[in-house]
Amino acid sequence: MNVNEKYRLWCDKAQDAELKSQLKAMEGNDKAIENAFYKELEFGTAGMRGELGAGTNCLNVLTIAKVTQGIAERMKACGQTKVSVSCDSRINSDVFKEKVACVMAANGIKAYVTRELMPTPFLSFLTRETKSDIGVMITASHNPAKYNGYKVYGSDGCQLTDEPATEMIGYIEKVDPFTVKTDTFEAYLKSGLIEYASDEITEKYLECVLGRSIDSAKGLKVTYSPLNGTGYKLVPEILRRVGVTEIVPVPEQSMPDGHFTTCSYPNPEKPEALKLGLELAKKHASDILIATDPDADRIGTAVRHNGEYRLMTGNEIGVLLTDYILSRRSELGTLPDKPVIVSTIVSTSLTRRIAEQYNAEFRTVLTGFKYIGGVVGELEAKGEEERFVLGFEESYGYLSGSYVRDKDAVVASMLIAEMTAYYLSKGKTLVNRIEEIYKKFGTYEHKLKSYEYPGASGGEKMRKLLDGLRANLPVNLGKSKIVKTVDYLTQTEYDLPKANVISFTAENGSSLIVRPSGTEPLIKLYVTAASTVKENEKIFKEIFAQTEKIFA
Repeated sequence: MNVNEKYRLWCDKAQDAELKSQLKAMEGNDKAIENAFYKELEFGTAGMRGELGAGTNCLNVLTIAKVTQGIAERMKACGQTKVSVSCDSRINSDVFKEKVACVMAANGIKAYVTRELMPTPFLSFLTRETKSDIGVMITASHNPAKYNGYKVYGSDGCQLTDEPATEMIGYIEKVDPFTVKTDTFEAYLKSGLIEYASDEITEKYLECVLGRSIDSAKGLKVTYSPLNGTGYKLVPEILRRVGVTEIVPVPEQSMPDGHFTTCSYPNPEKPEALKLGLELAKKHASDILIATDPDADRIGTAVRHNGEYRLMTGNEIGVLLTDYILSRRSELGTLPDKPVIVSTIVSTSLTRRIAEQYNAEFRTVLTGFKYIGGVVGELEAKGEEERFVLGFEESYGYLSGSYVRDKDAVVASMLIAEMTAYYLSKGKTLVNRIEEIYKKFGTYEHKLKSYEYPGASGGEKMRKLLDGLRANLPVNLGKSKIVKTVDYLTQTEYDLPKANVISFTAENGSSLIVRPSGTEPLIKLYVTAASTVKENEKIFKEIFAQTEKIFA
């Protein structure tokens, strides 16, 4: 069936008023029809993510129903009976949340649903707490407002790995979305097939987060922005519980709003997303600015230092948390024997050197927090989950504790606040502390560059570029000779699943890692320079000039 046939089918069969309006608006626009129908929205280990709108390649009530029915069929085949469902603040997230619950209920599967939007890590907790077989979170994380998404978790509260995701795809592909029928949400609530998650579960989650506390944050002044997302209640609450004296909310971003009118890209990795927060922090002379992304699993930080605010990178916060948790818990006598730190192949290697100072085990996994969650699960199976003290990835995601299996900006906010207050009590800022670490181990700097390939032709272009890179491997990285190349599709050196990732390491200590995004039409480049600040700047310039010729 070609795109025009699919379009006409949807025009004939779609019943939802919003969908019918969107389909009507496409009429006569060949490009819009092609982009909406040229493929099915892909489902994988990261779930699915796409632009809101009508069509097989977009997020709408029909594609949500199709995927959910496929998952329900697979659950029934496996004898599974319970699901947990939540959502973030995005456009139609609440609509999609109810659609998921209704489709599950129509299949006889009990659905535990949050009454309101909640952070992604809470969905992981809820799935574990209710002993659900599957968890579903409606979110597109930090993407722009035009996106939404669908994340799927296993009974362990961890995002799906390859095998169960592949099984689900087989069931999903067989579903005709126009045949998926349900009763109303209210009818299923009345019957008991849908049940709201209790406030007691929220309190238990907060208690688990508080259980990871190390120091008081009393006296700290924090400016906080949830970036119009789900952190707006739980982050301030946990900060109050550890003694933060003053919490200044960014008013334009303090309440849920899926339009994200104050920042087109609500990603705390992006300085422009923190602009309003920085202005307010300066006005109030806050010690630190904390911002969490719309589903509150990532966190951005800016530290007041010598009267100015310095944005800390995801790697720097990972280094600081590794150093702080290991050193303070060692001093307090609460550090477990053989503590475990887990990070990803694209994150800084400086944390490994810090871990060595405390005889901590350092584990490296593929990109994706599900792999960090997998390590926690392995430890739990041995009764050793308390050995896990920190997992992090350079993209501003952190977790301490085994109560959830995904990155958690609520616990990260608490620990960063405590860490900031602790060093202030010693007359230092986080900037002072990271500079001390650099002085001891060397200056590690990291830059991320992404190339976007949108539309129907984007995926094919990405594939050709990566195939071309493998066929013509570079000899030098910038002006330094490459001494090690690892293709994670074919390598046998590390005990890791196959992944579409290539890394290059040069004589001067610089490195380049290339990988396609799992959720967006991007090729991502992770570049490290490990010399002096001045020399690092030169190295970055040389490497990016080289990659521009390959990927632009």
